[in-house]
Amino acid sequence: MAKKNRAKTRAAESTAPGEVGPRQPCPCGSGKRYKACHGAPGGGTVFVKRPFEGLASECDLVAMRELVPAATAVLPLTGEYADRTARVCTLLPMAAPAMVRDSGEVWLGLQVQHNFGDPSRDLAAVLLAAFDAEPGTPMVGLTESPGDGPRLQDLVADEPLQVEVHEGFDYWVSDVEESPELAAALEQAQGAASPTARLASVASAYWTHLGDKEFLRWVMPEPEDDLLDAFARLHVAGEDRVVEGARLIGMFRAHGVVAPVWELPVGTGVEGVEDGAAELRTRLDAALAVQEDLTTEQRSARAGLANRQVTIR
Repeated sequence: MAKKNRAKTRAAESTAPGEVGPRQPCPCGSGKRYKACHGAPGGGTVFVKRPFEGLASECDLVAMRELVPAATAVLPLTGEYADRTARVCTLLPMAAPAMVRDSGEVWLGLQVQHNFGDPSRDLAAVLLAAFDAEPGTPMVGLTESPGDGPRLQDLVADEPLQVEVHEGFDYWVSDVEESPELAAALEQAQGAASPTARLASVASAYWTHLGDKEFLRWVMPEPEDDLLDAFARLHVAGEDRVVEGARLIGMFRAHGVVAPVWELPVGTGVEGVEDGAAELRTRLDAALAVQEDLTTEQRSARAGLANRQVTIR
């Protein structure tokens, strides 16, 4: 009888694609079950699967939040805040959500500890709090869910970010006198910054060197199912390589978008992958436009790709 009851419970908890069951891990990354986190009464802002959708640089924001160690970009503000100056950063000292520089410019951190279900709302709440803080405030953050309010889409102009990738975190001290505490934090962070570069030939693609290997990680805005179909077609046709000798080894899934990852031959470098990435983008666009059902071989390739996906958030 107990087994039958458990079976009925599992059946009742089955979910449609994109939904989260009460016993499943909360997508916010807390490690708790959904029913004990964002699915609980008063559990915070409702979970948003694709929080940066609609922003011109959605994929770059995802990359800066999850994949790129050190990068910054001026945040183009709009509306009543258009005269304010803000810069979005991958990581700030002590993982601060935001800080206000002596000049009054706000630096907004993407790689933070808190996640209340909608990173776009979280970032907007921190940004607004920083606008009210005094110049020279070293940390502005959230201690609880911000609740309803403006999202980043409400504060940022509809134009692409000009992302600048840095070799390390020296930008932390670019406009201030280095204190012993900041120097210690900088020294600790520098060792974690792997060499990274943003490709110029395509959008939101980043070359990186990790250990003794090179990779290309490319965040793409197309729906996941469409990308899996398209890459399955390319794989069967032998056209999913970004350069000769490269391998498509899997995909990251983060904030509602997918980032395919290629392992590159050692010595490729960012310059060596630029042309190949542009050519692959053309082949991928053509594969995305195909409407026919997948063949048996393509379905098998698609299943292999799906099995090599890793969810970051």
